[in-house]
Amino acid sequence: MSQIVLSDTEALKSDGTKIFKSNNPVTVYDTAGPYSDSQHTHSVRKGIERIRGEWNEKRKDIALFNPPSDKPLAKIVYPIQSPVFEAKDGKQITQMYYAKRRIITPEMEYVAIRENQQVEAMGLKSYITPDFVRKEIVSGRAIIPSNINHPEVEPMIIGRRFLVKINTNINPCGLHVDEEVKQMIRCCRWGTDTMIDLSSQTDCHLTREWLIRNCPVPMGTSPLYQALARAGGKPEQLNWEIFRETLIEQARQGVDFMTVHAAMRRKYLLMTSNRLVNLVSRSGIILSEWMNVHKQENFLYTHFDEICEILKAYDVALFLCSGLRPDAIYDANDHAHISELTEMRHLIEIARDQYVQTIAEGPGHVPLHKIEANTKEHLYICKGIPFFTMGMNITDIAGIYSFIASAIGSAQIAWHGASLISNDSLALLNGNAIRASIIAHKIAAHAADLAKGHPGAQVRDNALCKARCEGRMNDIQQLTIDFH
Repeated sequence: MSQIVLSDTEALKSDGTKIFKSNNPVTVYDTAGPYSDSQHTHSVRKGIERIRGEWNEKRKDIALFNPPSDKPLAKIVYPIQSPVFEAKDGKQITQMYYAKRRIITPEMEYVAIRENQQVEAMGLKSYITPDFVRKEIVSGRAIIPSNINHPEVEPMIIGRRFLVKINTNINPCGLHVDEEVKQMIRCCRWGTDTMIDLSSQTDCHLTREWLIRNCPVPMGTSPLYQALARAGGKPEQLNWEIFRETLIEQARQGVDFMTVHAAMRRKYLLMTSNRLVNLVSRSGIILSEWMNVHKQENFLYTHFDEICEILKAYDVALFLCSGLRPDAIYDANDHAHISELTEMRHLIEIARDQYVQTIAEGPGHVPLHKIEANTKEHLYICKGIPFFTMGMNITDIAGIYSFIASAIGSAQIAWHGASLISNDSLALLNGNAIRASIIAHKIAAHAADLAKGHPGAQVRDNALCKARCEGRMNDIQQLTIDFH
């Protein structure tokens, strides 16, 4: 959290003398980690403080991983030496497992404090307690993405009863590592709650290591991209063994959540033939080509149990993604998309049985009047688990301003139940455009929090309006969402 200290209000007494009334400081949610501290000195080569390191040291259910010398992954030498942990044999270590055992973890307590933003000090009530957090995780309605190998992350929670969060896609493009980390830091400062690394190079694990060791927010990946690179860039050369090795490597690096398109079944591909736009998801296109060449079922579906086994050993959250999500208003809420959602329901049950924290991807392009119905359908089919949207565009004509269309739709769908929103084209934008998109989606998220009546959501709005009426220009600047 950060605290915005406000100046005093000037008033006149009846005799004309000035009096000064103090204004309470405003506490706001902060995603910048140590980078918002003016006294912080940062070294990319050392990484940021491992705030969860002490928590890991006290745990009895994890062990240091010592790779066999004959394994390929053992030869990877990372720039910052960080211990690698995994669950001990026969042990469960996910936040969902602890929650079902009635254990309140340090992560649960941390996010409860963080979500409340000290509203009780202002006389406001909040239902968000550590035990409430635990119960939401038990029900599957919330997740805390926090890989045990990312001790630098500041725990955060994604769920309907909590603040709406935003995601930013990043795509390291071969710049010097210092520049890649600086861009990541800027996104944290601007307000992103999570990041998805869309790297698709064979050696992208090295850059990702730099990013994770310096990243205070949860970092996600689409492991299929790196697996494809290892298969020579040819979808037909992909196989389960390549994907499995990629999954394990990224989990040991500290990736907090992974996007997996396991619900995209072969039998649903023909349902897209009548679409205006066939497939937009890159992973969906890759898997579609693989299934058509091999005439086999999606290997992510057939090996889903094994995927869950890997993820739970590091407490990596599962993002069940939609390879068939619509990319045109004309195709919104079509049979292919709903069929894939129905398949997700089955996979969610499997993931829950293995205590894997799970979130599902919602629609792409949907007109405003269909958003509420789509959200209700999604929440019902997917058993109320959190869902996120990549580019919730409510029109197809926005062009380079698609982030505005996305922010409009995102505010609406977050009000109705989405927990994480994002603009799917961020990886293609320049720095200024990325900032504009992040801020647009932060405004959308805040608008949804106001509509949902989140505890203390209106405190900042009230403080800004009071400062505006009293002409306190510095306070107005400090309270505006894009000031920092």
